[in-house]
Amino acid sequence: MATIKDVAAYCGVAVSTVSRVLNGHPDVSQATSDKVMAAVRELHYVPNHIARDLAATRPVKSIGLVVRGAENPFYIPIIAAIGDACEAAGYTMVLRQIPSGADEAGEGAELVQSKRLMGLILLGGRFDYSQEEGKAFGVPVVCCTFVNQFGDLDQESYSSVSIDDANEAYRATHELVANGHRHIAVLLDAPDDRSISELRYRGYRQALEDAGLPVQDDLVVRAPNYTMGAAYEGVRALIARRPDVTAIFSVSDLMAIAAMKAIYDLGFDVPRDISLIAIDGLESTRYSIPVLTTFVQPQRELGEESVRILIDTIENGAESKHVFVGTKLRRGGTLAPCRTADEAA
Repeated sequence: MATIKDVAAYCGVAVSTVSRVLNGHPDVSQATSDKVMAAVRELHYVPNHIARDLAATRPVKSIGLVVRGAENPFYIPIIAAIGDACEAAGYTMVLRQIPSGADEAGEGAELVQSKRLMGLILLGGRFDYSQEEGKAFGVPVVCCTFVNQFGDLDQESYSSVSIDDANEAYRATHELVANGHRHIAVLLDAPDDRSISELRYRGYRQALEDAGLPVQDDLVVRAPNYTMGAAYEGVRALIARRPDVTAIFSVSDLMAIAAMKAIYDLGFDVPRDISLIAIDGLESTRYSIPVLTTFVQPQRELGEESVRILIDTIENGAESKHVFVGTKLRRGGTLAPCRTADEAA
């Protein structure tokens, strides 16, 4: 764990300056104060008086939940399930919601220290934690909806509950292939984002290769940060450069809704001209016109299983677990057999 000397050396200031900042003395410039506090967060420094309190005080039965991307409606039922499961087990849930671009690892470590938590659930986080970040938590951790597949964090040092992103993307793409589609686009953030898009792109690519279909870069639609606006513009550009496209696999429901609007705005029909399939299962997409065909993630199960694993670790010292839960295909009205003669051949 970092010391006050480490913070001072990191900032290039005296230890006494760091101490004055931490104790709220007014004789430090705002720029220096900001630099010191940024270093405190970056190095996960715990002031001595907090460390003493943590050691001397019996911990309360509290579990932290850090939600990265709190604006994402997909997380709402999961948060509710985690809260219900914590309450049923006699724990208090301490919630912190942060924007998509924020550092959930640093926020989680700080929350553990400031609220004296017994465990931590990270909902919607990065897939590339380092060993140093893992050590900074100091309590059992469960990653909910994702797995640390691109970092060097030892899998025995944390648990996870998620879907198998690559496998579910394979299933979604295979549904399109099975309906006769051959020119199939994928709508994602980036195929090499070291996150969900990269994993789901792997599944898409493998499904095409197994079907003997070429993987073509001009059928990859990039929508940075998974935004609906970027998805909308990306699909318009796709149709302009590839008028032969007959199906789109979207890595999220929200981007699929944006894609549907882009298709309609260009005078085409879903699914007569272009079929759509996605992964998530947002409740709101039951009311789109047509209803979105999507692989539904079991949101309550994701939350409840995360709490169960975490409490088992806290109370019984259980070993880490990495659990994949399955999805269910909800057949809406956005997928139909391919109609074009050249595709059917």
